[in-house]
Amino acid sequence: MDISALLKGDVEQWNIFLVSRLPRLLAILCTGIGMSVSGLIMQQLCMNKFVSPTTGATLSSAKLGILIALVFLPGSTLWGRAIFSFVFALLGTWIFVWFIQSIKFKDTIMVPLIGIMFGNIIGGITGFLAYRYEMTQALTSWESGHFSLVLRGRYEIVYLVLPLIILAFIFSSHFNIVGMGKEFSSNLGVNYKVVLVMGLSIAAAITASIVVVVGSISYIGLIIPNIVALYKGDKLSGTLPDTALLGALFVLISDMLARTIIAPYELPISFVIGIIGSLMFIAIIFHKLKGGKKLQKGVGINGNKCSCS
Repeated sequence: MDISALLKGDVEQWNIFLVSRLPRLLAILCTGIGMSVSGLIMQQLCMNKFVSPTTGATLSSAKLGILIALVFLPGSTLWGRAIFSFVFALLGTWIFVWFIQSIKFKDTIMVPLIGIMFGNIIGGITGFLAYRYEMTQALTSWESGHFSLVLRGRYEIVYLVLPLIILAFIFSSHFNIVGMGKEFSSNLGVNYKVVLVMGLSIAAAITASIVVVVGSISYIGLIIPNIVALYKGDKLSGTLPDTALLGALFVLISDMLARTIIAPYELPISFVIGIIGSLMFIAIIFHKLKGGKKLQKGVGINGNKCSCS
């Protein structure tokens, strides 16, 4: 765009700005805020720092819902697909949560691995249905996230993220309490199941609204809350603003890279975030392992702290 022409009131430049550039910017910000906050909520409710819409099967279930809408209701609108996506995302997330709650012995790594395997099963079902009903090409547009098709009239559904984020802020203290466990919640008079349903519904609705418009984008809800937790702690009400801001900034920078690396062509933003997110995730794991080793060095055989350094 020619900024000088825009400032002079050029009609064509303003048309490009209002139809393409501004909707794209708003979609980027809503995506970054929504996916990072939904990941933070899921991590708090599941009491695991490696749970996110990606590792909790929410993203895979949302894509399956879109495919079901395309197969059985080919004339459905964007809102109709969003409803299907939300219902399947919520069901998939609930099955995942029920499954991990049914396991007696679980550790930090086991829970996301179960989610990844469950997500792969849902992805296999989605791929089979796409081949069976010749929807592979239609499904491809949701497999890789990108903002190149975001235009005025086709992206407004991502505005659902804003009221859902406000709800997350209002009930952040409740999510904190539920994250302490069922017994702890009951002792403080908080309805564990109601708050759990509410939190997972918010995360599923955010994921569904973004997937319908932008497509599948991984890692945002996984790495951003972990980065914020490194310097801000685990209190949800304190980390929510930082998580939302950092998520929006991360997606915005990734989109700028996707548009400039092979300019004038554009890479899908999911590729860029996938590469950067993988490296950042590995760095976070090494950081946590390093912290665990330091902790072990300061503990004696009988569980007493050593005086040596």
